[in-house]
Amino acid sequence: MPMQPPNSNATLPDERLQMLTAWACAQLEEKVELTPASSDASFRRYFRVTTAKSTTFILMDAPPERENSAAFVKVADILHAAGVAVPAIHAVDLNKGFMLLEDLGGDTWLAALTNENATAWFSKAVDVLLQMQQAETEQLPLYDKALLQFELDLFTEWYLQRHLQRELPASLVADYQQACALLVDSALAQGQVFVHRDYMPRNLMVGEPNPRVIDFQDAVLGPVTYDLASLFKDAFRSWPTAIVAAGVQEYLSKARALGFPLPEDDEEFQRQLDWMGVQRHLKVIGIFARIYHRDGKDHYIGDVPRFFSYLHEVVPQYPELAPLQRVLDWVQTQ
Repeated sequence: MPMQPPNSNATLPDERLQMLTAWACAQLEEKVELTPASSDASFRRYFRVTTAKSTTFILMDAPPERENSAAFVKVADILHAAGVAVPAIHAVDLNKGFMLLEDLGGDTWLAALTNENATAWFSKAVDVLLQMQQAETEQLPLYDKALLQFELDLFTEWYLQRHLQRELPASLVADYQQACALLVDSALAQGQVFVHRDYMPRNLMVGEPNPRVIDFQDAVLGPVTYDLASLFKDAFRSWPTAIVAAGVQEYLSKARALGFPLPEDDEEFQRQLDWMGVQRHLKVIGIFARIYHRDGKDHYIGDVPRFFSYLHEVVPQYPELAPLQRVLDWVQTQ
C-alpha cells in the first residue's frame, strides 16, 4: 500500500512573513498587507500586495537555502531579450530570497483552455515556444547525462521505494537501466536549445500578449523536443489526440522553416518527442511522490495515474522500450 504523507510543515514561518512584509513596505514606501496569491510544487510562495493607489504586485518568497533566485533573474532577462512576455522584476534581494514582481493576475491557461479554444491557443503557445528556443543559452546549465539520469532515478527512489514501498527485482533493475540509457541517449542526440523545463498551461498566464510565461527559473540548454512534450502531455489535463497531433505538426512546420535542428523524417521526430515524453513522465511521477512524502503536499499525487496513462499509450509502440514495458507491467501488479 502507498505510504501516507508526513504532516506538512511547509507553512511560511511567522518570522519570515514579517520580514517579507517589512521588505515590501520599504520597497513600496507605504504600509501594505500581504494576501496569499498562489503556491507551487517548490519551496517558493507568492503573495499579492495592493498599494494605496490600488496598484497590485506579487511578492515572491524563495528561501535562499532552498531556491535559486539568481537563476530566476538571469532567465527572466534572457527571455525578455528574446521577446518572450515574462513578469517584470521591480525589486529583488537575493540574500533574503525576496522579489517584487509584476502582477499578471490569477488567470492561468489551465483554467482558460477548453477543447473548443485549444487549437487556437496552442498555436499561440507554439509561437512563444519557438521564441524561447531561439533565446541565448550561453549562461544556462546543461541538461546533461547526469541530470537526465538523476530525474529518471526519482521514479525508482520516490515512487517505487518510498511511495509503493517496493524494490524492483534484480532482473527489472537491469531492464530499467537499459531503458534509461536509451532515453538519455535519445535526448542527448537531439538538437539542443533553450528548455523551460515546465512549459505547460499551468505556467502560462492569460494576458496581453497572450500567453505570459512564468516558472522558468530551471531553464537549461537541452533537447529540442522537451518543452513540446511538456506542453501537450500536461500534468493536469489530457488533450484529445487530434488537438495534440495538429499542434505537433504546426510546431514541426514552423520550426523547420526557422532552420531548427530537427530530423528530416517525421517519424524520427515523433520518436524523439515520444521518448522525451517518456523520460519526463517517469520524472514527474517521481517528483509528485517526493512532494507528497517529503513536503507533505497531497495535491499532486492524484495526477500520477495520468502519467502512467501517457506511458501505457506510448511505450508499447516501440519494441526498443520493451524493457521499460516489463517494469511498467510489474508496477501494475503492486
